[in-house]
Amino acid sequence: MLEIKASYAPSGGYVDNGRGHFKVGGGEGELYPYDMLLGGLSACYHATLKSVLDKMKVPVPQVDYVITGEKRSETPTTLTWVNMDITITGDVDQKQMQRALDMAAKYCSIHHTIAQVAEMRHAVHFK
Repeated sequence: MLEIKASYAPSGGYVDNGRGHFKVGGGEGELYPYDMLLGGLSACYHATLKSVLDKMKVPVPQVDYVITGEKRSETPTTLTWVNMDITITGDVDQKQMQRALDMAAKYCSIHHTIAQVAEMRHAVHFK
């Protein structure tokens, strides 16, 4: 079972899952809801990528993500598009890594959920 505890007051809010705690809002050190959504996408995608690479018996390299998105102006303000800019650093087989990245996109549940309402784009860079 998944569970988080959240509390919101005029002075701000927080989310806590018992292992971690973060502030929610628009102030310094706080996250907006869509920040959390895109952060959740990066975490889910990376966990899925790691699982795929482990099954392929391929070492997991350094992977950096910059995820951007745009919300619709009409209500509900769901995302219109999300761009995942992925940088792989290290000595990797690029073709094999691209296959793993494609599989991560296919099997990541948060990626799949967001893709129901937004256009998903990926750019991959190898360093």
